[in-house]
This record gives sequence, C-alpha cells and structure tokens, in this order.
Amino acid sequence: MRHPTRRVGTRIGRSLVALATITALPSAIAAPPAAADGQPAAPASAPYLDQRLPVPKRVDDLLRRMTLEEKVGQMTQAERGAVDGDRDQITALNLGSVLSGGGSVPADNTPAGWADMVDAYQEKALATRLRIPLLYGIDSVHGHGNLVGATVFPHNIGMGAARNPGLVREIQAITAKETRATGPQWIFGPCVCVVRDLRWGRSYEAYGETPELVGQMETGIEGFQGRRPSDMRKPEHVLATVKHYAGDGDTVFGSSTTGDYTIDQGVTVTDRRTFMKIDVAPYVTAVRKYGVGSVMPSFSSVDWKEDGVGNPVKMHAHKELLTGVLKGKIGFDGFVISDWAAIQQIPGDYASQVRTSVNAGVDMFMEPYSAPQFVETLLAEVRAGRVRMSRIDDAVRRILAAKFKLGLFERPYTDRRYADTIGSPAHRAVARRAVAESQVLLKNRGHALPLKRNADVYVAGVNADDMGNQAGGWTVTWQGQSGDIIPGTTILDGIEQYSKNVTYSADASTPTSGSDVGVVVVGETPYAEGVGDVGNGHTLNLSDADKANIDKVCGAIETCVVLDVAGRPQIVTDRLSKMDAFVMSWLPGGEGAGVADVLFGKRPFQGRLPVSWPRSEDQEPINVGDRDYDPLFPYGYGLRTRRGHHH
Repeated sequence: MRHPTRRVGTRIGRSLVALATITALPSAIAAPPAAADGQPAAPASAPYLDQRLPVPKRVDDLLRRMTLEEKVGQMTQAERGAVDGDRDQITALNLGSVLSGGGSVPADNTPAGWADMVDAYQEKALATRLRIPLLYGIDSVHGHGNLVGATVFPHNIGMGAARNPGLVREIQAITAKETRATGPQWIFGPCVCVVRDLRWGRSYEAYGETPELVGQMETGIEGFQGRRPSDMRKPEHVLATVKHYAGDGDTVFGSSTTGDYTIDQGVTVTDRRTFMKIDVAPYVTAVRKYGVGSVMPSFSSVDWKEDGVGNPVKMHAHKELLTGVLKGKIGFDGFVISDWAAIQQIPGDYASQVRTSVNAGVDMFMEPYSAPQFVETLLAEVRAGRVRMSRIDDAVRRILAAKFKLGLFERPYTDRRYADTIGSPAHRAVARRAVAESQVLLKNRGHALPLKRNADVYVAGVNADDMGNQAGGWTVTWQGQSGDIIPGTTILDGIEQYSKNVTYSADASTPTSGSDVGVVVVGETPYAEGVGDVGNGHTLNLSDADKANIDKVCGAIETCVVLDVAGRPQIVTDRLSKMDAFVMSWLPGGEGAGVADVLFGKRPFQGRLPVSWPRSEDQEPINVGDRDYDPLFPYGYGLRTRRGHHH
C-alpha cells in the first residue's frame, strides 16, 4: 500500500489506455442496470438476498446469476482518486471494491465527509443489476490515520515492546470502530511481518523480530473482526487483512529492484523449512486461531536455496505459496488482495501479469489506476482459455462471502452511530496508556528515573515537540510529515503536565543553568515503506544535531535523560556513557503525554525490546538466536521501575 500519486509518470501511459477503454465502452456505461448483457435483475425474493440463509447458500445463488463481466468486476479494486471524477465507472465496471491509499482523502476530511463519500460510491455499486455492495478498504495501521482527529496509537513496534495482547486487542477494536463509523469496512492490517533487518523502512510496522512475539500480538485481528464470525456485521467491526504474505521483513539488503529502495520489496533468500518457521508462522495463527478475512501478498520475492540461489519468484506470482500453502495446507478460506499495482512487477506484459497472478491464487486486484484495463485484460484471458472459469468462481466466491459476513447486503450504507467516539477522551486515554506501556528503559544510572514532579527540567530536541515526528509514517499522508498535523499531546506537553519549571530549546541554545535534569529527545523524521530504507537517504545513526544536543545538555546538567523517538533502534553506542538514563520511545502517535507518565513515575517502565539493538549499523541483520549474538541491548531487554518511586 502506498501513496496514490507515487510514480505517476510510469502510470500515465496506462491511465490513457484505461481512459480509452472506458470511452470505448459506451454501451456498458449507458446500459440500465436491469439490462446488463440482457440479463434480468434478480427478484427481491432471490435466495442471496435472504439473510436467514447460510452464507455458502447465498454465495452459490448469487454466483449462479452472475455474468463473467460481473464476476471479473468483483475481483477489481480501484483507487478513489481514479473513480471520484466519474463515479459511474463503479457501475459500468461492476467494481467490487474501492480503496484509499495513504493520504487519499475526501475534500472534507471529517467523519461525515468520509461517510458521505463512501456512501456516494456505494450508491453507484447498488445501481448494478444484482445490487452487489462495494467493499471500501483503507490502511488504518495505527488508528484511522488518514482522518485528522482520529485516535493515533503507537506504531506496531511499540506495541511489541509493550507485550500486552489484551491492549493490542483493545486498540484495534477502537481503530475498527473509528474507521467503520466513517465508511470503510475493511482495514489493510495488521502487518504480521517479522522484522529481521532494521534497515527495512517498514520496521515500525512489525511487532518484533520473532514469530512468537508477532503471534502473541495477533489478538489485534480479534479487535478488528470481533470474537465471533457474526461480530463483523456490527457497526464497530471490520474485515482485517494480514500482510505481507510472506517474508516482507526478511529480505536481503541490497536485493530490492524498486526505484531507490534497498531492502523493501526485495528478495527473501531461504529454505522452505526456515521460511515456514520464521515468515509463514504468523499466518497460520491468523487463519486458524483468528479466522482472518483477507491476506495481502508481499511485493517481495522468494528465492529457495533448495534449487540454488538466483531464481527469485515474486510473491504475487507464487502459486506454491498462495494456493498450495496458504489456501491448501493452512486452510485459508478468505480472499487474497494484491498490494498496490503489485502484479505490475511480475515479469512479462500486462496480460501475462494478470494471468500469472490470478492463476497463482490472487483473488482481488488492487489496480489503483488501471482497473478498466485490468477488467478488459482478465476477460480476454478467460475467453482465451488461459484462466479457467473455476478459478474465477473460486475468487468471486471468497469475495462475496466476505461481503455477506460483513452484512453489507442488508446494510450497505455507513452506520454512523459511533462517529462521536472518534478521537474521544476515552479512546485517547487508551492510546496514552499504550504509549506508557511501550516505553523501554535501557539505562538508568543512579536512579535518574523516575523524575521528581516539579523538577527544573531542561528539554532539548526537535522531537520533543513535533506531533508529526512522533506519529511517524501513515499519518494523514502516506509518508507522514513533520509539524502540527494532528491534534494530541507532544512529549513536551506531557512534561509540562508534571512540572511548572520547564525550559524548552530545540537546539539547546538557551542557557541550562539552574536545571536539575536535562531531557534530550532525539530520533527520526517520518517515512513509510522503502522510502525509509537505510541507504535510501536514511541511516540508523543519530543526526549531527541530535549528537550535538546530547553532548551539550549531558555535558552541562547533572542528570541527563535521552529519549529516542524513532521507528527502530538507532546507533547510540558512542553516546551511551554520557547519558544517565536512556529510553526508547518508538513512535508514540498522538498521545505523547504517555511518555511523561513513565518519566515522572505515574506509571512504571515495563516495556521490553521487541528487536535486538545493534552496536553499529553494519551489525544488521542481527536477531536473537544468531550464532555470534552480541548486540548493544539484547532482544527482550528492558529495566523496570516501580510506580510512584521517588516522590
């Protein structure tokens, strides 16, 4: 998933083809719903419209009535930006789904603006002959981040540090409630990636480096979908997606062929046994324990060591893993949704990309700006006998089952009853608690922490007072951005809730005299996906400005506390001796005051590292269990403090 305007240059040719396709189909566009291909509309008494019947019976009845065009339309997903100007495309193409990429928002980016937009698209889907409702998908990866004012939680890596499966369930239940109240019924999350190399720009989307830890955090699927299959019909639940199947966080550095990316979308070089144990294990839990509704394959490839390295296969083309392992061995009965234009990375021309991915087991196709071309191409492939009708029926059956389970045939329009809970104090309180539980205390010399309330605190560093930086990527826009982009509390705001004697200087230029304690906040600025890969304008090293702030403040003030606000561990080996206390704050999201709650002892430090902390950048990849394991801080490390100590 990525920003809808990304790489638009390479898409222009295809978009023109797409437009040509639409203009070449006047009959389809002009045709009244009841007369699509001369087929009659279904009677109101049709079994598929009877909610008392079991889902498989409803699916069979509906499938029997559908034309090939209607089936292929169900397998197609377009970006809202591609259909917004001409919403009749939804009807003409029988579209099964529409999505918002990161930052793809209605002009009125409010709960009502979202719901009105999704409902307007839904109206066009319901104008089709069989009135099959639309599924709307979105990346709510740490709260409904596209919506300004939604509750923004810590990114997954912070929740891996908190190691509280019940809290993860609660967070995802809130995210589901806030998302569905604005229209989308489907979330492209959680990422059950296992991060094996911190140079990966998506490291913060992972719960950690071991499949066991990731598996424990999959309670979030239950938060999204509910505990029982019938819960998905309720207006507070959504269809969940586990991603990116499989090996997305386990690719070899330097193996990516996407733009400037170094590791994201690269190649996982492994043997089948190791791959199943590390990278596939979380999907077994997702399917068998939590009944996840959809799975998104990875942009990355797998290169089996068994037959010699050098012949990687793109995951979207991998029949063995999508059909054989996922749908076969593991028993996944939901549907597979491709990632953003991902099939276009498969070798060959577009027809061969479509044919290969459908036959490999992809069911719905995220073709953001080439939906018309996809429909036309797949129809031609089926008619030429290169894709079997049984494969089409299997895909459509899976997609329709999800729509029935979500209750969309009965209630296609947005149920807005929970809109007033979006960003509510109760929801933000959960986010604040999550922030506190995610903090990892890595050093605490001489009981520097917790701080005394009303201590004279000198705060330095841009990340102490930057909402956008502490929220990270996937916040309002795909890449996220620095600055005051969402409501909430910064870390500085939180510190000021505990002490009236706070001096803030972003660059530590204000005199430090009279301060009891210095708090230096270092870290990263926002990024998402391969844009954040090390070697692509990013490094694990601290910035020169951050190093200067540490040197200055820790050199001048008796007690010096350093907080790292970042999506992954940074290299602090040469600065650690200067700090009295060192805290990993991850990307806390909207409620930075949760950081102050542990700094001042209102809550105890209890987080533990979900990843190994490297001594140097070139120590990556380093993971617990490695033969010569010698990190700066090991996986699972984290000091505790007692609540209330020091007051």
